[in-house]
Amino acid sequence: MRIGVWKERGPDVFTGLIETTGQVSTGVSGDTGGRVVIETTLGAELAVGDSIAVNGVCLTAVVVGPSSFEADVSPQTVRVTTAGRWQTGRRVNLERPLRADARLGGHFVLGHVDGVSALLAVRAESGSYRLECSLPAELASLVIPKGSIAVDGISLTVADLQAGRFAVQIIPHTWSATTLSDLQVGDVVNLEVDVLGKHVARVVELGRIS
Repeated sequence: MRIGVWKERGPDVFTGLIETTGQVSTGVSGDTGGRVVIETTLGAELAVGDSIAVNGVCLTAVVVGPSSFEADVSPQTVRVTTAGRWQTGRRVNLERPLRADARLGGHFVLGHVDGVSALLAVRAESGSYRLECSLPAELASLVIPKGSIAVDGISLTVADLQAGRFAVQIIPHTWSATTLSDLQVGDVVNLEVDVLGKHVARVVELGRIS
């Protein structure tokens, strides 16, 4: 088992295409942060200091082994994401950063969660599933119909957009290959809106365009 120290992260980029799921063996409790331990076969492919997105949250592997890794979760991360709900036995979505020579199959995801959302409804539709989620008011202007959004780190397309909520359509593969099938109405998920929209909103805010 290799052990290292936390370091500041660079501009890691993910795609929102989940590689595999892992299982939390030691979770983070309370609001003070701490060390999370996740069991996964990806542990054998990680090095100390590598980034990995856990349910859409970019973390740094500080201890790695053949079947697990450990990462530190800061109090700020607990405050703005669902990390405080990662209790023992919970499945989580995992993705390593995009390599420079790899195809971009989803959309640019940074692992910087913009807000959390409650699952409002789940409906089966001809083998697929339709999920409706709450949309925080501060993110409403950054989400567009047919635009991209990351839900627990998964790159999805906005199928419908209403005041205070949005819907996504989940194909059978995504349903079975991620943790979406574990969710129940009322559960909370991480949201990351499209970074391109955030850049445009910032330019408008500064009055560079109108």
